Amino acid sequence: MSNHLSQTLNWRHAALACLILFPLVLLMTLEPIPQDPAFHNFVDTRNYLTVANFFDVMSNLAFLGIGTFGIAFCLKNNLGPARSAWLNVFSGVFLVSFGSAYYHLSPSNETLVWDRLAMSIGFMGLLSALLTEYVHQRLSVLLIPLILLGISSVIYWHLFDDLRLYVWVQFMPLLTILFVMALFRSQHTHQWLLLLVFGWYVLAKLAEFYDMAVFQISGEVMSGHSLKHLLAAAGCYSILVMLQKRKPRA
Repeated sequence: MSNHLSQTLNWRHAALACLILFPLVLLMTLEPIPQDPAFHNFVDTRNYLTVANFFDVMSNLAFLGIGTFGIAFCLKNNLGPARSAWLNVFSGVFLVSFGSAYYHLSPSNETLVWDRLAMSIGFMGLLSALLTEYVHQRLSVLLIPLILLGISSVIYWHLFDDLRLYVWVQFMPLLTILFVMALFRSQHTHQWLLLLVFGWYVLAKLAEFYDMAVFQISGEVMSGHSLKHLLAAAGCYSILVMLQKRKPRA
């Protein structure tokens, strides 16, 4: 760590480090969290055009479109020190479209690995981008270690049937949005759109939890899990809009 960076550390940095690391330490003190076999029992199993679980599969097209546009935007624009991190966010979104579609064609722990590997890239890219832009640009060096940690969490779950590390990887980047916005000031405008990202994700998890209820309320038009994909994609789109509209603060 450089002298300049060490001199800028204060209570906010200590607070953020505690908020990020304490949940990880707490999780690892718990008993291993196995994958619930019922997780793969989705309510909408309708087949169309020879595609199994059609709507859960095809709703992933939203990730494909947003991931593609996001990657193109990051490659064409100078986004500062966090450019690689934002590029990894949308690369993860792009890969989720394939990983999630593959998983929903035949839901199992073996196919879920590919969905979660892609998500871990996106989540860790987001965490790296937030730390780089809100805390210090030198923290951009954490991108590769964070991505490796995300991938390792999925491999660890797959080998040992223990979700503790992956739970942190999935939820901490979204919670970090709240932490960094409360503790630090961004150098860019339109940061309120990041709160929409958090909101969309909360709605997506609720839709996932109430898979059957959403299916029944909608008159069996759309399940909660298919809706989850669309809501999560809306969160990813909010990130893209934020990057497109933001300006440096005076």
